Amino acid sequence: MAERNGHFFKGLFIGGLIGAVIGILYAPKSGKETRENLARHADEIIAKAKEDFEKNKETNEKELKRLKNMESSVRDKASEVGNKINEFTHQSAEAVQNSKKRLKKAIHAGVEAYREKKKKKLF
Repeated sequence: MAERNGHFFKGLFIGGLIGAVIGILYAPKSGKETRENLARHADEIIAKAKEDFEKNKETNEKELKRLKNMESSVRDKASEVGNKINEFTHQSAEAVQNSKKRLKKAIHAGVEAYREKKKKKLF
């Protein structure tokens, strides 16, 4: 597959060169005019590319600042959520411990009541 792509690009390059040579040979203008035309177009393309680069640079810098602010906000929210989870976990653990203590007391009270009842039956 890579070899096939290599052949394609090689053919594209060679075809482009042949097309450029034929275009120059059959151009209605002289060589000097063609070169001046090409140079002018190249300068226009370079100027446009620089303009686009600067425009995109400003846009990208603004977007980068926005993303950094968003990152800070997300970190703060994540920290806040983590703290709430820790608090909830601690409260849940306390609730479980309290429930265990109440259950033990209830079981102990039930056992004592049973023993008292059993003692009363024996006497």
